[in-house]
Amino acid sequence: MELVASLFATDNYTAVKKMMDVSAMRHAAIASNLANVSTPGYKRVDLSKSFEDELKSRIGARDTDAVVAAEPRTEIDSLTPATRADGNNVQIDRELLEMSTNTMNFDALTNFASGSLKQLRMAITGRAQ
Repeated sequence: MELVASLFATDNYTAVKKMMDVSAMRHAAIASNLANVSTPGYKRVDLSKSFEDELKSRIGARDTDAVVAAEPRTEIDSLTPATRADGNNVQIDRELLEMSTNTMNFDALTNFASGSLKQLRMAITGRAQ
C-alpha cells in the first residue's frame, strides 16, 4: 500500500494534478468568453495572473502542501481593450488560440499522469500492458 501512496504523493504528481485542475478552470473561462462573444458589455475572464505566479512559486519551492492549498481563481480581464462599440472585449481568434493551447497543455499533463498509473499497473501485474 505504501508503494501506491508513494506514486501519488510525489511533488511532480501533485503539481500535475493541480495544473490539470487549473487547466480545466481556464477551459471553462474560455468557453464562457466564447459563449458571450456577442453579449454587449461582456468582459472576458481568465485565470488570475497573480494565481499563476503564486502557483509557479509554490511548485518551484517544492512545497506540496502549498501547491495542494492553492485555489485557482478567475478574474475579469481589464487589460484587453474593448474592440467593439458595445464594450465587449472578447476577440474570437484569441479565445480559439487560447483554447487550442490550453487543450495541448492539458493533453501533456494527462500523459504525465497516465505514466504514473502505468507504473502502478506495472507494479501490480508485472507487465506494462
